[in-house]
Amino acid sequence: MEKRIVFLASGRGSNFQVIMEKIKEKQIKANPISLITDNPDAFCLETAKKFNLSSRILSYKNYPKLEFNEKLEELIDKDKPDLIVAAGFMKILPNSIVSKYRYKIINIHPSLLPSFPGLHAQQQAHSYGVKFSGCTTHFVDEGVDTGPIIMQEIVPIVPNMTEEDLTKAILVKEHQIFPKTIQYFCEDKIVVSGRKCNIKI
Repeated sequence: MEKRIVFLASGRGSNFQVIMEKIKEKQIKANPISLITDNPDAFCLETAKKFNLSSRILSYKNYPKLEFNEKLEELIDKDKPDLIVAAGFMKILPNSIVSKYRYKIINIHPSLLPSFPGLHAQQQAHSYGVKFSGCTTHFVDEGVDTGPIIMQEIVPIVPNMTEEDLTKAILVKEHQIFPKTIQYFCEDKIVVSGRKCNIKI
C-alpha cells in the first residue's frame, strides 16, 4: 500500500517540486494527497496545480495562533496521511500535531544539525566561519530542528564563497537527500531507536 503524503510549504517549494517529480517518475512510490500552505501567494501553489494536486490555503494572518493550529490539525487529519512532509513550512507545528504524528513528519534544514538550528542557518554558518555546512533531514519533534536525524550531506565552505553561493550549494544537496529520505520512509527502511535513525539498505 502506497504511503499517503501531505505536504506543508510556505514559499517557492523547490523541494516540494523535486519530490513530486520523483513521485511522478515512480522513483518514490507514494500517494500524494494534498498541499497545505499558510501563504496565499506561495509559488508552491503553482507547483501543486502543475501536478494536479489538491491544495489548501490556511492563511496565518487570518487567525489567532491557537485557532490556526487547530484548523491546521483538522486539515491534516482530514487527509489521513501516513507521512507529513514539511517542505519549507515556516511555522512551528504545535505539540498536538507532533505527538499525534510521531515519526511521521519529516523536515529538511539547511545546516548540519545540531549546528545552526532555526532561521537563517546559511547566514549563521557563513558568519561563524565554519569550514563545512550542509543539510539535514530529520523527524520533527517538539523542539526547533531537534528531532532524530535521518540523512545529512556536507557542503565545504571554500575561500571567497558568499552566503548566496553557500545557499545555492546547500539547495543542490537538499534536492538530493530529501527525495531519498522520503523514498526510504515509503519503503519502510527507516528504523528509529531513541535519537538514532538507521536506514535498512
